[in-house]
Amino acid sequence: MILGFLKLALVGFVLLTILYVLIRIYARSLRREALENEYDEGHGDGPRDAYIEAGMRDYEHSLRKKLILLVYIVPAIVFAAVFWTLNNP
Repeated sequence: MILGFLKLALVGFVLLTILYVLIRIYARSLRREALENEYDEGHGDGPRDAYIEAGMRDYEHSLRKKLILLVYIVPAIVFAAVFWTLNNP
């Protein structure tokens, strides 16, 4: 029984890691595109590449990037809650 649970946990972790990487890539591309559009509209100072790189450095330290880690936390909490609810009458 414990071996089955460990297999489930490993497969779940691998799938959540793949999902995390895909969401992270997508979120970075959205932010980069927003910075490019911002610069093209005339809101940026200096060279275009420097403006975009500075914006991406700011994004790396932002709360939005950290919230993507909820991809790991929320499913684990939901699984634990359902497991506990079903096993405790």
